Amino acid sequence: MAEAHQAVAFQFTVTPDGVDFRLSREALKHIYLSGINSWKKRLIRIKNGILRGVYPGSPTSWLVVVMATVGSSYCKVDISMGLVCYIQRCLPEGCGPYQTPQTRALLSMVVFSTGVWMTGIFFFRQTLKLLLSYHGWMFEMHGQTSHFTKVWAICVRLLSSRRPMLYSFQTSLPKLPVPCVPATIQRYLESVRPLLDDAEYYRMETLAKDFQEKTAPRLQKYLVLKSWWATNYVSDWWEEYVYLRSRAPLVVNSNYYVMDFVLIQNTNIQAARLGNIVHAMILYRRKLDREEIKPVMAQGIVPMCSYQMERMFNTTRIPGKESDLLQHLSDSRHVAVYHKGRFFKVWLYEGSQLLKPCDLEMQFQKILDDPSPPQPGEEKLAALTAGGRTEWAQARQAFFSSGKNKAALDAIERAAFFVALDEESPHYDPEDEASLSLYGKALLHGNCYNRWFDKSFTIIAFKNGQLGLNTEHAWADAPIIGHLWEFVLGTDTFHLGYTETGHCLGKPNPMLMAPQRLHWDIPEQCRAIIESSYQVAKALADDVELYCFQFLPFGKGLIKKCRTSPDAFVQIALQLAHFRDRGKFCLTYEASMTRMFREGRTETVRSCTSESTAFVQAMVEGSHMKADLQDLFRKASKKHQNMYRLAMTGCGIDRHLFCLYLVSKYLGVSSPFLAEVLSEPWRLSTSQTAQFQIRMFDPDKYPKHLGAGGGFGPVADDGYGVSYMIAGENTIFFHISSKFSSSETNAQRFGNHIRQALLDIADLFQVLQADS
Repeated sequence: MAEAHQAVAFQFTVTPDGVDFRLSREALKHIYLSGINSWKKRLIRIKNGILRGVYPGSPTSWLVVVMATVGSSYCKVDISMGLVCYIQRCLPEGCGPYQTPQTRALLSMVVFSTGVWMTGIFFFRQTLKLLLSYHGWMFEMHGQTSHFTKVWAICVRLLSSRRPMLYSFQTSLPKLPVPCVPATIQRYLESVRPLLDDAEYYRMETLAKDFQEKTAPRLQKYLVLKSWWATNYVSDWWEEYVYLRSRAPLVVNSNYYVMDFVLIQNTNIQAARLGNIVHAMILYRRKLDREEIKPVMAQGIVPMCSYQMERMFNTTRIPGKESDLLQHLSDSRHVAVYHKGRFFKVWLYEGSQLLKPCDLEMQFQKILDDPSPPQPGEEKLAALTAGGRTEWAQARQAFFSSGKNKAALDAIERAAFFVALDEESPHYDPEDEASLSLYGKALLHGNCYNRWFDKSFTIIAFKNGQLGLNTEHAWADAPIIGHLWEFVLGTDTFHLGYTETGHCLGKPNPMLMAPQRLHWDIPEQCRAIIESSYQVAKALADDVELYCFQFLPFGKGLIKKCRTSPDAFVQIALQLAHFRDRGKFCLTYEASMTRMFREGRTETVRSCTSESTAFVQAMVEGSHMKADLQDLFRKASKKHQNMYRLAMTGCGIDRHLFCLYLVSKYLGVSSPFLAEVLSEPWRLSTSQTAQFQIRMFDPDKYPKHLGAGGGFGPVADDGYGVSYMIAGENTIFFHISSKFSSSETNAQRFGNHIRQALLDIADLFQVLQADS
């Protein structure tokens, strides 16, 4: 058969005269084309490196400067003020290219022009970095932009007007500043004041003052030194100590999920939907490699750091006994696929050509139709990635470091990403409240052995054509995967499309190499470890209560009528809901980004403030006038927005304290204050899901094309995890997680409190009545 012929690059036989090798022409052709493709990529990267390296200049601008210098020379005008003559004298004399005065003069003018051009680029970059260090625009009221900010915006636009590549702004982004210790301490004490009684607050204030005066100055000096030397004083430590050194299972504790479009369905054919999606993902990867993706710009002016996107594909978290590491390959030409307990390797290219969606559909359908059973120990193998990290590292070293197990594991870990073909069919039915929660549970952990939790992301394709992602967190934050997902869903729906019967467009190539089954030799001892990891992960998964719902009464359209930011509105509603649910306030985490700085990731907004608690208490008491409640709400909203801006501009609390704590550990310095701060549990952990980072379609024209965002597990055993997406003008999606083992929490109960809190605040401003 053609497939078998293509699958083997060479064959050999042993004869009395020696070994006879017979090379396959078809396989050699694919190897040759693959090499050509690899060299094309290298050339593209070299070209991109040059264009990115001289941004905002260009080779054309260099030529203009050279022509201007040469032209002025012919006009007897020395714009170099004698520098060209000096360079000409410094050129070595002799034969070759320097033999004529004309050549020497031309070469000296080129050298001078290049120096002027490079100096100009350096000047423009430093000027742009200085301009991007200004963040006053964020603190100005909407519609009240100062003249200074207007001039600043014009300057930024002029310096970045040339079409940028994905990483063009990286060297122009400012470094994340180290806040001064007194400011951080003051903001910290302010954040915990509503959570502590007078005696507790006085104790904490005393600890903070002692730390600020005695210990902090020494720690701060080391941190400032690191900020001068390193690109970002937080990100490498954050990745290592928060993610890679954690020994807890990834499932529920770290990985998060992302949902598909939930109100429409392009096709119900599993293999067809996956064919389009995988093809779209590799198109995105090609754009990523060529740096053709536009940088994300805040307000269309300020560039966001793009470094996290580098490890989106071809990346796997490798377990270690004490610390994991992220393995990133420059390229990968296949995906690893799991179906009914079997693992497969599917090539994405034929030679140098990316497989068409219809070809990928055919390959995935072959896997779905394959009746072969799992090998002994294979079915639950991926549970190793769901259990404890140390146990997985030990098993990997003992059983997967040689032979066929190593080869099969390499095929998974070196894949572009992982694909799970599920037999279940979860979906969102607006008439069935539980359906969205069941869909979320399937994405968050599945059955604990049908996801490879170590991969940068796993695509989950359900039997009904519904999709989703399970994403590892160490390599990047949610907005990065959201950027990819928006592109993929938009490309699938508006560019690739399907036939009337729901299949991918085009005619597949029947001569393609069939998916390759991965082979394992898993001994009994290893199977026992797999089962142990599975039981650990299953206990975690079974303990998660997930409640997802679509809030339909209003979205950001009505919220704006309250003259506040939608995020502040929801965060204050969460405070009100939590107080009604638990009868008390708690330390609240809201993730914000610091990507306006080079290699920035996240910062914490402590959204339980004195202002928000004052509003909540007034609402619960029920004796205040509506005007007073409105005033308290506006104060709480203004405070929240200011804190969010401070976090985004590098003036947050928690990353600074986290780094000071690490320095204290490196120096062997004991700090009761830092130890207490870092041990405080986040009983309410929240995050807003970014959307419409890529404008691939008009949401007003296609209101049903809404993803439901995604979610994550609870951070504290007796706390809640809340993710929400303000999905356009008229709806909000919520994902709420808690643990069944906690008698104090109940995700559905908290969700009902959130619903009521949103309605009560909207009613306070009478926006519901006004709209109706």
